[in-house]
Amino acid sequence: MIRDTDQTDPTAPFGYRTVAAADKQGLVNDVFAKVAHRYDVMNDLMSGGLHRLWKDDMVTWLNPPTNARPYHVLDVAGGTGDIAQRILKRGGTGCRVTLADISPEMAIEGRRRAREHLPDAQLRFTVGNAEALPFPDRSFDAYTIAFGIRNVTNISKALAEAYRVLKPGGRFLCLEFSEVDIPGISALYDAYSFTAIPAIGKVVTGDGAPYRYLVESIRTFPNQEAFKVLISASGFSQVKYRNYSGGIVAVHSAWRL
Repeated sequence: MIRDTDQTDPTAPFGYRTVAAADKQGLVNDVFAKVAHRYDVMNDLMSGGLHRLWKDDMVTWLNPPTNARPYHVLDVAGGTGDIAQRILKRGGTGCRVTLADISPEMAIEGRRRAREHLPDAQLRFTVGNAEALPFPDRSFDAYTIAFGIRNVTNISKALAEAYRVLKPGGRFLCLEFSEVDIPGISALYDAYSFTAIPAIGKVVTGDGAPYRYLVESIRTFPNQEAFKVLISASGFSQVKYRNYSGGIVAVHSAWRL
């Protein structure tokens, strides 16, 4: 696992690497700069295509209005724009998405892909840090983040920012890897994650190290109940979650009331 501390332990066993909190953001930036152009291909290979179903259900649960009512979504760590495009395809003419990603390379790739399908008026790309969003208070009707919050240095700061930029009555939805809840599956999942995923990454992108980091980051992320507590502590109400694929991933939903 990667542990956010002020010490680095070079003797830590495989999968339990220690990374200083001050170094984490640089590592994350480097990971996504390297994999931006093959990111969606890798997601398909790593999940067997299941990530598409998870994301579809997340957007279904968001349920953006299908009419002309203005509805502005902030999609944080939006990467190549697959969540944003799903929202806009499901929503009506009043629906807009601002995508914020800390990786310029991911934002560039997302903008390139979006130009093929969506008008600029509906989807805007920005480079921004989830812990210090460049938007005014109470700016958005909804906040979405998929497979991104585990990569921030301080999860509580990111949640506080999500709360700050949402309007009263705004919706928070977070799709993230979580804790497997089926006995016997967890060990198999670990074995697959730490062996197959870096190997696939090396074949597809030429470098397996970024994908070892992604696997390690999953293991340090709070489980479903612990993350629910963090969300509640940030001021959100009506916090609940859904597990997918036996808890490999979960979607947490909350409201700013």
